Amino acid sequence: MRLRGSVPQSVLIAGLLAFPVVAQQTQIATSQAQPAQPAQAARADAQELTGQIYLDVVVTPKSGGPVGGLQQQNFTVLDNQTPRPITSFVARTGREAPVEIVLVVDAINATHQNVTYEQQQLDQLLRAEGGHLAHPLALALATEDGVKVMGNFSVDGKALSAELDKEDIGLRAIDRHAGYNGATERWQDSIRALRQLLASMATMRHSRRVIVWISPGWPLLPGLSAQITARQQEQLFGTIVGLRTQIQQARVTLYSVDPFTDAVIAKEYFKGVRKPNQADVGYLGLPALAFSSGGLTFNFSNDIAGTVQKCLSDIAPYYEITFEAAKGDHADEYHQIELRVDRPGVTARTLQGYYAQPSSQLVRQ
Repeated sequence: MRLRGSVPQSVLIAGLLAFPVVAQQTQIATSQAQPAQPAQAARADAQELTGQIYLDVVVTPKSGGPVGGLQQQNFTVLDNQTPRPITSFVARTGREAPVEIVLVVDAINATHQNVTYEQQQLDQLLRAEGGHLAHPLALALATEDGVKVMGNFSVDGKALSAELDKEDIGLRAIDRHAGYNGATERWQDSIRALRQLLASMATMRHSRRVIVWISPGWPLLPGLSAQITARQQEQLFGTIVGLRTQIQQARVTLYSVDPFTDAVIAKEYFKGVRKPNQADVGYLGLPALAFSSGGLTFNFSNDIAGTVQKCLSDIAPYYEITFEAAKGDHADEYHQIELRVDRPGVTARTLQGYYAQPSSQLVRQ
């Protein structure tokens, strides 16, 4: 257990902003999913080098699950309001869709009592329908020491539940009521855990990746922007660019499940940040990151099993669409993505944007 004393606020702010991407430490093996073939991996590498943007697109009506049966001609991709040619299109349906899912239990920001309840609810979810899961799934625990993955990807829910039952989570070393210092340290631990998991998942080029993060979210540190210098705000902008680019390059759709609070993050944080003077910690909040990745946010429901099932039911069918990224006129140029569907009454959800020529030092696997 780590013990932390009082830290000067200026030191905490400096540590908060100087946040390099951590090296890969978490290994996630696949037990049921098939590994990528060499040709597939080579093709993925070539597409990354030529600047392809991958979009995993879910099309939904006002009520009901995702819509299948659409064709390439039904979609239009806009990059900063400019139409872009679609370079590849694949429709994915059912259990055959190449999706790998990680359910994350957040022991950094939730109380021990709440985490215990979450474990019970996940046990119920994993054992439903005889424990037969539609897609390979892995369980992970986020703590102040990083992310711990419990076992490998599997479609055997009973086996995953047994792994979860063996886990002794314990109590946090950082007191949730330790004021600004404690909030800042929880924020740092949360972002570090997310980046660690993203770095591990970036190696799985052969499938779509989904993270369902069960958490009240990490502190948004109100008032921070008013306390930092212009240079520190540039560093914060770099942190935003780096994390959102890491999510994009790992091809991750993030879902936020907050069972115990009804907090609503300002919609302004769901947008892309174009300039350093717009940077705010709110853009790194869990709901904002989920929305920007094309995922969903759920809160204030004790039915965690049912809520997580909603996330899982939202995954397929979906559509894999790629287009050539714009080069951009300068580093960290934000490009908003809009996807239109020529069908009435439906909405397409996907990655909200990307940074051309990201200057942040990202982990390359």
